[in-house]
Amino acid sequence: MGSRTVGSFRAVVLAAGLLAVAAPMALAAQTPKLLDLGSKACIPCKMMAPILEELTKEYAGRLQVEFIDVWIKENAAKGKEYGIKAIPTQIFFAPDGKELWRHEGFISKEDILAKWKELGFDLGVAAAPTIERWEAAAKDTRGKDQICTLSDADIDPKTAVVVRTDKGDVRLRDLHTYFILYSCLTEDRTGFERKVFVTDDATGNLIAAPEATYLQGVDEATGRPWIRAFADRAAATAAMRRSGGSLVAWSALKTNELSHRCGFCDRAVYPQDAAEILIEGVQSWGCCAHCAMGVAARTGKDIEVRQPDGLTGEIITVKTLGGSVASIEPKTAVAWFGKRRTADGTWVSAGCFHQGFFTTPENLHKWLDAHPFETGEMITIQQSLADKMKLTPQQIQKACKIGECAPK
Repeated sequence: MGSRTVGSFRAVVLAAGLLAVAAPMALAAQTPKLLDLGSKACIPCKMMAPILEELTKEYAGRLQVEFIDVWIKENAAKGKEYGIKAIPTQIFFAPDGKELWRHEGFISKEDILAKWKELGFDLGVAAAPTIERWEAAAKDTRGKDQICTLSDADIDPKTAVVVRTDKGDVRLRDLHTYFILYSCLTEDRTGFERKVFVTDDATGNLIAAPEATYLQGVDEATGRPWIRAFADRAAATAAMRRSGGSLVAWSALKTNELSHRCGFCDRAVYPQDAAEILIEGVQSWGCCAHCAMGVAARTGKDIEVRQPDGLTGEIITVKTLGGSVASIEPKTAVAWFGKRRTADGTWVSAGCFHQGFFTTPENLHKWLDAHPFETGEMITIQQSLADKMKLTPQQIQKACKIGECAPK
């Protein structure tokens, strides 16, 4: 190879190298920047770390992401340089280096992306998959007396409960559903129990609830309590000898049924049906997935929610920090917001029996296939929390009360 050829080859290599360096530099000059100033030691900063990593990978070439640990000696001056008062602090910069906005404390990935959009930067965020059903997939041919007024579930004639009211009978599928209704009444409860009638397990006849004898036990497979009512104590005793359980009076049954309550709306729950919630280490419960998130709004504290998938029972774990979702496991989990249409055509919450979290949109699809009467839409778990955080103290106080379910 001659000297001229070698020189030309070196020139091409050099030019290619300069282009390779210049391209990222030019690209950087055209992209906005997120600077996070924190530490690898503080808890909110640690929770920001996976978010920054995801943003770095998912928005490479569209967003610069930089982290500075201001607690290490060589970066100590950076805190003063950027006027940091607390960590973590996130600063949003325009491509020309101008500061656009800053935030102190933990901030979720969704809120970061929403802020960039608000600031006028389209990062090419992929549209989230949607699942909606605004008309039932099948016609409900059940008779009114076959449907539980509170849960919309089928009524088993052997466990039916009837509440006599001036406006007609309220029919419920079982005693636990009755105690859910009782726990969220807004009216004066004095004398209310005289309106309640339960089904005699032996004869199928309705009997006054306070006068019945109850046989209570626990299902070995599910750990869920069961209750049978008897007009005759001797019949209840014979049933106990056959199937086990304990005989209890109405007052004791009432105490047992109301012993566990939702940490958001105060409705009676069975722990086996509910979301488990940790509020700074203190255990509570959520009667549905969305009420579980509402505990953060009601208490003003950070929480950890452990909600079973509505289809498979697999546990979905959600942690909050400062009113935002800090982490979700698995990351693919989504929420179903069950809604119903009112007489005036507006859509409102369908109530706690129609809400849920699912590990994947595919699981939600399968659940909807098995529940053809459900209507509503899929939302993110972040949105589920955000909806609750928007509620006023007055709305929270009324949440899930009969006739006053919020938000409207």
